[in-house]
Amino acid sequence: MPARKIFTVISTVAVLGLMTATVSQAAPPFGGKDSQAYAAKLWAAMTQARLVGAKALHTTPYEGQDPHGVILETIDTTLAVGGHTGAVIVKRNYGPKGVTKEQVSNNPGKHLKAVTVMFKRKKGYDKDNANYFWAKYNADGSLQKNPKKMALAGRVAKGMDAGCIACHLAAPGGDYVFAHDRIAK
Repeated sequence: MPARKIFTVISTVAVLGLMTATVSQAAPPFGGKDSQAYAAKLWAAMTQARLVGAKALHTTPYEGQDPHGVILETIDTTLAVGGHTGAVIVKRNYGPKGVTKEQVSNNPGKHLKAVTVMFKRKKGYDKDNANYFWAKYNADGSLQKNPKKMALAGRVAKGMDAGCIACHLAAPGGDYVFAHDRIAK
């Protein structure tokens, strides 16, 4: 084989190898810069809509369970984020163990431990999981992280046996929502 053909073959193989490496190093399903940036936009929109933050509207607290919290509040509405309006479910997670509904009602800021959110993004975001964006925030709006230091925003725990998506797959109606089936496929 002439040297020119050998060089062409080697070059082609090298380029294909680089393309494969680039594809295999695609952004993680959650916790990456894009997911964190979107989570910041989502928090800002929720703050403006009074779903979170110091001026948040409050609902009747109820007893919760892991992984959310001892006492919970849930708001289910629609929200506009960056020109797209979608269903949003905001769950405020209160603690510590032993806190009562009355204590949460009287001083929610003192007992708020986390805010977990499901936001229905545009078609095509994650067709395998009803296009939901998942996020878990601290009370101040910063993102919580998993033990591997990945921010909990985006397609959280996609393809794993535990986590947001794995748990919510079990919701009746195929809409990832336990409280109702209004968003069912």
